[in-house]
Amino acid sequence: MTRILITALIGGILSGIFGHFLLPVLRAWKAGIKLRKIGPTWHNQKAGTPVMGGLMFIAAALVCLLLNLGFMKDYSVLYVYVMALAFGAIGMVDDFAKIKHDENLGLSALQKLLLQMAAAALFVYALYKNGSLSTSLYIPFVGCSIHVHPLVYVVFTMFVVVGCVNSVNLTDGIDGLSSSVTLPVMVFFTAAAIARGKMELALLPAALVGGLIAYLFYNWHPAKVFMGDTGSLFLGGVVCAMAIALDMPLILILVGFVYICETLSVILQVGYFKLTHGKRLFKMSPIHHHFEMCGWKEEKIVLTFAGVSALMCILAWFGISGLIH
Repeated sequence: MTRILITALIGGILSGIFGHFLLPVLRAWKAGIKLRKIGPTWHNQKAGTPVMGGLMFIAAALVCLLLNLGFMKDYSVLYVYVMALAFGAIGMVDDFAKIKHDENLGLSALQKLLLQMAAAALFVYALYKNGSLSTSLYIPFVGCSIHVHPLVYVVFTMFVVVGCVNSVNLTDGIDGLSSSVTLPVMVFFTAAAIARGKMELALLPAALVGGLIAYLFYNWHPAKVFMGDTGSLFLGGVVCAMAIALDMPLILILVGFVYICETLSVILQVGYFKLTHGKRLFKMSPIHHHFEMCGWKEEKIVLTFAGVSALMCILAWFGISGLIH
């Protein structure tokens, strides 16, 4: 337990230090955000703010894992990190493409989808072959598991991962939102891993608890840096991979409640727009922009969404009681 706490502390310190040196580099690269014309007009002032700030907590988490490498008895956490890193790399390619082409367009949707599905499938298969993964779906609150054929499980989790990762990406729309919403999720997975006796798996979310707190010092409104797709896809990868590695993928419905709402708001908006030939269900989607249009300050939206995320994580804790007792 002491090692987990120290890891969180080191993750925060390293993330803050990396951020201090990363920002001047990003500014020198002119790695500034390019805003879409359909976005909120009051976001225009954010144009030019450096992106790829997610590198600070990605690097901090890696160093924390390397420092703990000699104490590990189970290396499943490395599989989790590698999968999340693969998603982060996809995001980085996307960020570079946006910067290079001087517009808010990177990889095509199909390119992203194929790369993400490949990364998800390889991760699940690797865990299964390593013997670190069961193919049973634990049902929260019910306290039982349903055995699933390995091939079906791989396909199911592959689509869950891709959907959830992109939902986390959608949540990264205003200063501090994605990191604040994800912070309690990382606390949950740290506690869940400890409760299940999988101390090594607790190291990565613990490092990110500290890393995200430090990142928020740079990303809180008005943001000095954005995590970009590099950071948001990495975080999405960690969220999904932790749920799978802990044999509780369905818990994403609870801990990922805010992410799901963000995605559903886009789906509903598009569907309603087409069905009504131009009418809108929300003032703007994803839903955090709807609240902005209603006059909410960014800080209020962030604190409200983070509070909802924390409450759902508490609910999720009771939902997995059958796994930890």
